[in-house]
Amino acid sequence: MRSIRQSIPDVVLIEPEVFGDSRGFFYESFNQRAFHAATGSDCVFVQDNHSRSSQGVLRGLHYQLPPRAQGKLVRVVQGAVFDVAADIRRDSPTFGAWVGALLTQENHRQLWIPPGLAHGFLVLSGSADFVYKTTDYYSPEHERCIRWDDPRLAIAWPALEGEIRLSAKDRAGCWLAEAVL
Repeated sequence: MRSIRQSIPDVVLIEPEVFGDSRGFFYESFNQRAFHAATGSDCVFVQDNHSRSSQGVLRGLHYQLPPRAQGKLVRVVQGAVFDVAADIRRDSPTFGAWVGALLTQENHRQLWIPPGLAHGFLVLSGSADFVYKTTDYYSPEHERCIRWDDPRLAIAWPALEGEIRLSAKDRAGCWLAEAVL
């Protein structure tokens, strides 16, 4: 496994070692020791989630407030997405910065997004199955959303033919400057 620290140092892109031949492939999608070595995090994952979205769907930028902040280890098992983590920790030297990574079924990459960061993704393929582990349970009363097109973040989302499709919740997201963090 190879781990690559991103420009937000707590965010880590993980590239697993994939063993493949004419029959298919095998890789460890999660190993606690290897995850700790790659990220330095001793977190415990408590929930796995799986979503399917069609091309042009943008989900995010989601986060949960303390004490229910969530870290996420995300990957794509079918399709391709542009995945984004935005630093919304006011006391962080990278506050307002974002990183993006292409996650696909072919590259098997995973992105570790620690608690305190907002997360979102844009589906680039016809559809995508997105799987992720979380460090805390989903808590609707702690969940918040920052607008995907916030000019303060200025995320360079890939261009798509057609419209970006958002849920009502994501359309109602707030600006970073107004967000409860």
